[in-house]
Amino acid sequence: MGQCIGVFCGSSTRAESRYLDVATKLGHELGQRGPTLVYGAGSIGLMGAVARAVHDVGGKVVGVIPHAMDHKEVTYRQCDELIFTDTMRERKDIMDQRSDAFITLPGGFGTLEELIEILTHRHLRFHNKPIVIVNTDGFYDPLLELFDHFIAHNFAKKKHLDDFRVVTHVEEVFTGELDERS
Repeated sequence: MGQCIGVFCGSSTRAESRYLDVATKLGHELGQRGPTLVYGAGSIGLMGAVARAVHDVGGKVVGVIPHAMDHKEVTYRQCDELIFTDTMRERKDIMDQRSDAFITLPGGFGTLEELIEILTHRHLRFHNKPIVIVNTDGFYDPLLELFDHFIAHNFAKKKHLDDFRVVTHVEEVFTGELDERS
């Protein structure tokens, strides 16, 4: 199948246009560079924006969604491959297995949970895949401060900050490890 990049992001229909613009820009970059998008199969919010943008430039999209969410979320039926699962845990497992790297855009509780789990798995050496956080307009600054708080109180080590990269613009995502893989 070639390289696949997992993207975690919000599905809120109330997301500000600046965040939707970043999702669209990332989708165009992915689609033009060739990696397949692997994501949560939503057609709304940032999820929908990134998937449509990948398709706009001829890229491929794999969506993974639990059956139970198919009626709660608006599923992006145009996915090149649409995988239905029984549980969220199974959804995340498939996304993790299918992805060669991970990019996190702004989002809410679900996005945060996906990011933290993939970071924890890298820290525990279950994988060594690149992780990039796109910190649009400082969106993730409070989370990054919390990570420093963990370190200051000896619940994490400073070296754990090397398990991911933080960028402020989509153009920076494909430098370093991700540029070498795409």
